[in-house]
Amino acid sequence: MTSTQPTAPARHDVTSQQPGGPLASSQGKTSIAHTVVSKIAGIATREVSGVFDLGGGTSRAIGALRERIPGASVNHAQGVSVEVGEKQAAVDIDIVADYGVSIADLAVGIRRNVIAAVERMTSLEVTEVNITVNDVHLDDGSDDDNQAPATSRVQ
Repeated sequence: MTSTQPTAPARHDVTSQQPGGPLASSQGKTSIAHTVVSKIAGIATREVSGVFDLGGGTSRAIGALRERIPGASVNHAQGVSVEVGEKQAAVDIDIVADYGVSIADLAVGIRRNVIAAVERMTSLEVTEVNITVNDVHLDDGSDDDNQAPATSRVQ
């Protein structure tokens, strides 16, 4: 017995033909290291106005020491941790915000920038960007390196 209902035309969805997503094809597979995603997220976070620095107290102290070593490079992944799968990535970021900046707006801007950069450069879907604000930077106009030692108030 034959059916009288017309059949829908077959659809060819490009994403369904590639079970590994855009990073896998019949010609091979592309793997992206955690450090690559961390660096991309770190650089994208630093691009957002209102971010003073990345990382908690310990990682910022180590970063400050690293910067003083001649020839040492800046750790762009400082304060960033990621989980990377075959198709997706999750990002956790620790920041120090500038004083006076709306932290809610700053978080929205960071998420938007990080998701756009990671997805554009790696073709990984970013499932979440978690942001922890560890401190607020007060710009008092002085440079910490050039401060004179405080005089004692008592003798």
